[in-house]
Amino acid sequence: MTKFIDIHGHCVQEHFIPYFKGYGPAGWHQISDPKEMIEFYDKHGVEKGVILPLCNAENAMQSQSNEEVLNIAKMYPGRFIPFCNIDPRNYVNNITSPFINGFKWYRDKGCKGIGELCCNLSILDGRLQAMFKAAEEVGFSVTFHMAPFRGNNYGIVDLPGMPGLETCLQRFPKLKFFGHSQAFWCEIGTYRGQHVRFGYPTGPVKEGRIPQLMRKYPNLYGDLSAGSGCNALMRDRAHAAKFLTEFQDRLMFGMDICSPEGERKCPNKLAGFLRDLLAKGDISETVFNKVARGNAIRLLGV
Repeated sequence: MTKFIDIHGHCVQEHFIPYFKGYGPAGWHQISDPKEMIEFYDKHGVEKGVILPLCNAENAMQSQSNEEVLNIAKMYPGRFIPFCNIDPRNYVNNITSPFINGFKWYRDKGCKGIGELCCNLSILDGRLQAMFKAAEEVGFSVTFHMAPFRGNNYGIVDLPGMPGLETCLQRFPKLKFFGHSQAFWCEIGTYRGQHVRFGYPTGPVKEGRIPQLMRKYPNLYGDLSAGSGCNALMRDRAHAAKFLTEFQDRLMFGMDICSPEGERKCPNKLAGFLRDLLAKGDISETVFNKVARGNAIRLLGV
């Protein structure tokens, strides 16, 4: 049976766990340590996973360093793929920040990309634009969490229809953008009102901005992790099969499950859904293998 590669994961070293106790619903500690993550991966047929550092103030009670993620990958060779992350408000907090120096440093240490970008700034903020420019020069991809508004939220902000993202796709044609989150994936179809961009739309999909942008810009990719990516597919099986087939080279399996405890409370159904599509002939084995792991191997060089 084909194993998966998780394009979107989080874990912290054991001694950081107490800082996260009580963070999240029902008092779970929401961040796994590496051993817990590996047990979870083994249970669900996941060969390895990308670890995205938690460095933005908006989504972490305890800042996580890139060095910690590199150390986790070194301690458990073959199981984790390190990404790096830099908050665009760091350094000198303006568009002259030397992001490229940091990205080159972490690239040479073994990081394969940048993310998860969760700073609650406009996607067209000059500091983010400077980050994107540096990432493009270094050859990194960027995993971003999109948000529908500023405040009481995390994620980079764009308007309905994602005009800011389109501008970035045009400005940085060699930079691979990995789209993620509710505000991103609800745009697989049409919607009504901004509030829907923060939830989980239901019912048949009438084509929206994501497929339109993906056809026009080859540097837009889909991170299918979390309830948002899963919902975008499972809400309309026929559309999911068509979407996966059309964009088979730019969609990647992901989980975004921070702990086995979180999985029990919020089960991720994507792996089972993809296997069922394959078993019933809705997608080909080639499509399944690309989405499950092939695209991650090709794009990240792992």
